[in-house]
Parts: sequence; C-alpha cells; structure tokens
Amino acid sequence: MSALFNFQSLLTVVLLMICTCAYLRALFPSIMDRNKVGLMGTFWKCARIGERKSPWVAMACLTMAFSILFIR
Repeated sequence: MSALFNFQSLLTVVLLMICTCAYLRALFPSIMDRNKVGLMGTFWKCARIGERKSPWVAMACLTMAFSILFIR
C-alpha cells in the first residue's frame, strides 16, 4: 500500500522529511535559504518547522517510533 493511502505511513514520511530538512539546513544553510519558493521552498518550510517546533517534532518522532515498534 502506498504512503498516500496509509495514514501512519504518511505521518512517518512527513516527520522524516521535516527532520531531514532541518538537519540538512544545519549543514548547508546557504543552499536552503536561497530557495524559498517552488519545490525547494517546501523543503525550506519543512526545515523551519523542524527548527522552530523541535520539541514537538521530537515528541512526534518518539510517539511514531513507539507505535511502529510496539503497536503494529
């Protein structure tokens, strides 16, 4: 089943994208900051969410990991 039709997989993909973009922005800030529109703008927005809401994103990642490991 595709990640678009399974809600738990969709949340996992979104959380991984947010975490990856925030990590890549920490490594290469100039690449992320110059692309704020279009498709690359989506990655910039995910990086901003990961930076500003990091306690919430971390809690969501822990909850998702727990649910994948023990509930599935």
